[in-house]
Amino acid sequence: MSLDIAIYPPVNGNQYLVLSGRLDTNTYEQLDDALEPLLAAAKPTMVLVMDLSHLDYISSAGIRSILQARKTLAPGGKVLAVNPQAQIRKVLDMVQAVPLGDIFASTAEADAYIDKLQREMLHGEDEA
Repeated sequence: MSLDIAIYPPVNGNQYLVLSGRLDTNTYEQLDDALEPLLAAAKPTMVLVMDLSHLDYISSAGIRSILQARKTLAPGGKVLAVNPQAQIRKVLDMVQAVPLGDIFASTAEADAYIDKLQREMLHGEDEA
């Protein structure tokens, strides 16, 4: 099986993409290639939201791609995982590729979190 990547236009400087299929040693370079221009143009506080609801499998090579994106966006940006299937969530949890606090059940939940982050950055934590 292959990897399909749908990249959506940025929303408020944040990038959304949907991964479908398998993210493994045969396909991780597709993700790296797709992320390269997005990460190169990223603002220091960009949030990369990865919808994993259609991702069936992830290997260590796929994990490496996610970790590299996290490293590139650090310290101000983030990588969020949305709606991972149970087997993907377990792998992400085990290797801490995406911290538990950055895994969300839906895009709406992730959007609410992003809104809160932006309010805190603009107004300080007291006003958020």
